[in-house]
Amino acid sequence: MLRIVSDGINYACGLTLLGLTLSYFLNPWLGTPLYLLALFCLWFFRDPNRKIPPGDVLVSPADGKIVAVRNGPGEIRVSIFLNVFNVHVNRSPAAGRITAIRYEKGKFRVASLDEASAENEKNTITLDAGGTTVVFSQIAGLIARRIVCYKQVGDIVTAGERIGLIKFGSRVDVFFGPEWAPEVTTGQRVSAGSSVLARRIENGAAS
Repeated sequence: MLRIVSDGINYACGLTLLGLTLSYFLNPWLGTPLYLLALFCLWFFRDPNRKIPPGDVLVSPADGKIVAVRNGPGEIRVSIFLNVFNVHVNRSPAAGRITAIRYEKGKFRVASLDEASAENEKNTITLDAGGTTVVFSQIAGLIARRIVCYKQVGDIVTAGERIGLIKFGSRVDVFFGPEWAPEVTTGQRVSAGSSVLARRIENGAAS
């Protein structure tokens, strides 16, 4: 049975009830657009199970398309753009302990643009992943207006564990150090929890 986030069920029930009211009191056909929106909400908030890959890897925290792989001073950033057709449940890229969560207000630029990483509303989670620090940001987009995070500072998470969601189109950035070797390229499609973003480098080679 397909798992659906409770928000989607609530939206669908509300839209269906409104549609039934319009159909009953005004015209049977007036409710049709609302029924279709209710079905869209159920589909949009789907939350499929994923097979988490083994090994010392970073998994994708989101479904979508890789829009940037940037090598900065001592840090690598991988950016993933989610359109309205992607699953919007976010997952932890690695196992570890959450050491910080920081919410920042911001703009609502198109999430596929690089400036969205710096300027948009975001929720940034810092993870102590066994001797390495991994940071990832849930970033709102042009349509997205609510970022949801299920976790708190001090929580222990597993790789691929559900940590929250972003409602409608959005972006997720992942930051990690040079001890990880990226395994994705710009334009590649990834799936939350099951696609490998990077592998830990051991003795000069990716493990």
